[in-house]
Amino acid sequence: MPPSGSAAGSTESSAAGSAASGVAVPPPRPAGTPAGLWDRYGRRATDMRLSLTDKCNLRCTYCMPAEGLEWLSKQAVMTKDEIVRIVRIGVNALGVRELRLTGGEPLVRADLVDIIAGIRADHPDLPISMTTNGVGLDKKAAALKAAGLTRINVSLDSLHEETFTKLTRRPFLDRVLAGVDAAWAAGLGPVKLNAVLMRGINDAESPDLLEWALGRGYELRFIEQMPLDADHGWTRRNMITAAEIRELLSRDFMLGTDPRERDGAPAERFEVRRRDTATGEATGPVLGTVGIIASVTEPFCSDCRRTRITAEGKIMSCLFSREEFDLLGLLREGATDDQLASRWQDAMWVKPKAHGMDHTGLGAADFVQPDRSMSAIGG
Repeated sequence: MPPSGSAAGSTESSAAGSAASGVAVPPPRPAGTPAGLWDRYGRRATDMRLSLTDKCNLRCTYCMPAEGLEWLSKQAVMTKDEIVRIVRIGVNALGVRELRLTGGEPLVRADLVDIIAGIRADHPDLPISMTTNGVGLDKKAAALKAAGLTRINVSLDSLHEETFTKLTRRPFLDRVLAGVDAAWAAGLGPVKLNAVLMRGINDAESPDLLEWALGRGYELRFIEQMPLDADHGWTRRNMITAAEIRELLSRDFMLGTDPRERDGAPAERFEVRRRDTATGEATGPVLGTVGIIASVTEPFCSDCRRTRITAEGKIMSCLFSREEFDLLGLLREGATDDQLASRWQDAMWVKPKAHGMDHTGLGAADFVQPDRSMSAIGG
């Protein structure tokens, strides 16, 4: 394992590694660093999040402005063959063990099925999941499964059409629900649902959303709203915290510790039992599980195992990073696989110890929101 806390390759020094062209280049990691995507703090990234596009057909208030964003050009975005090659390097040379395809909205790529099939042909046993808003999934779920997709995560913040439309600025709830059911029918399970609670909008609906998910065998995960909205309107005061989520769910349910190892997962899982309204105690069998991703108030940076590639082939070592390093440009210049792997390792070596929101709790003043929104990074 690499030396913990080594000063070599610090984030502050990486600016000195910028190429003359202005493209950021990470400083070289120390000699003798083990193979794989290690950082200075002894963490090894084995979970790859790869964005296929920055485009999206929803306009969720916690992610994107109502008018949308200026999209990347087609030429700037990785092609199918470039994606397949980058994944191959990650898996074969750098020890990536699971892949999550993200966006934007992956379903808007016309070649999505071909991308998945290309990756699967190289890696028969690699777990490949995808995060989607579910719009159009009902028409593609079976083909995605046949191409090699393992499972799916669908964003679903409300079961009420009015609330859904208010949050997403699109009246597509029926299409999303159809996509969730189609994913289940196609065998893309466990189907996981991601819900972001917004104060005064959908927070009171959380117990009903969990009831609905449990009744259908879906795995619901509530996510603290993160400061990755394009409008930069996020505030700590308005965010629904993990503690508040647990309190909201306690109206109807008792949450108990899930005996399974968390194993670097972003979500803390809880076993769910029904709460007896008379006694306030748990009653009956375990109904299923619920997860809470508390990136802000209960961060899990010390066990982070993720590496991210944006749609235009930039390496981001942290979802909240303000620094990124170009991989696609190097690939298009004719770099070898070894050169690309080395660039990737250098970029991950300078991963920050933490995202900066956890130094002083909710009052942290040293965190600076990234310029990119979630849709432009790839969650």
